Amino acid sequence: MKTVLITGSSSGYGLETAIHFHDQGWNVIATMRKPREGILPPSDRIRLLPLDVTDPDSVAAAIKASGPIDVLVNNAGIGVVGAFEATPMAHIRRVFDTNTFGVMAVTQAVIPQFRERRSGVLVNVTSSVTLAPMPLAAAYTASKTAIQGFTGSLAHELAAFGVRVKLVEPGYAPTTRFAQNAGIRVEELIPAAYAEFAAPIFAGYARPALVTKESDVAEAVYAAATDGTDRLRYPAGADAVALAQAR
Repeated sequence: MKTVLITGSSSGYGLETAIHFHDQGWNVIATMRKPREGILPPSDRIRLLPLDVTDPDSVAAAIKASGPIDVLVNNAGIGVVGAFEATPMAHIRRVFDTNTFGVMAVTQAVIPQFRERRSGVLVNVTSSVTLAPMPLAAAYTASKTAIQGFTGSLAHELAAFGVRVKLVEPGYAPTTRFAQNAGIRVEELIPAAYAEFAAPIFAGYARPALVTKESDVAEAVYAAATDGTDRLRYPAGADAVALAQAR
């Protein structure tokens, strides 16, 4: 029976992905900054572990406690929406610490066991903003685009050791609260000079023509982890698929 470790499993894509892997018969190590009982079904095939991807000691402890894993899913992420001009560098660094350096830290901690066994799959969850950057999300787009390049390069680097590296690109999910998870108030990042520009954009976000469901992402992550191919990119959700095809 294979084992998957998923970061950011407390809600949204990560939670749905943990449930999906469990339903397919996998052992699941669901990690989150502060584990909460009751959010996943009771099962002897599910373990909750604390893992803050921005804390090196937390990363090392979680990977040590996990033991051998077959698939790593880097899903943990936060966001910031607003005019870049008004976004404090502290917010930007916080986004990069989680979305970029956090992914790299967890990946670096897991690579040795994959390389030594000459097997394993690494799945990095980014965003459809890497397919079509959206306005008022420059810092978030930059953090996810960095992982896009990182993943493509790493796929070449680890192929010689039998390790597959994949990229899942979710579309827009109105139920995802990544900005709130970062503790960032969006209205503070829209100065008066940007109000007229921002209003129709936020109205469009509130009424999207196509959306991505959590189940779309879970299914794409599972396909990436199990299809046995060298395919790199997996757009997830109707809107992400449309963007990928248009591109």
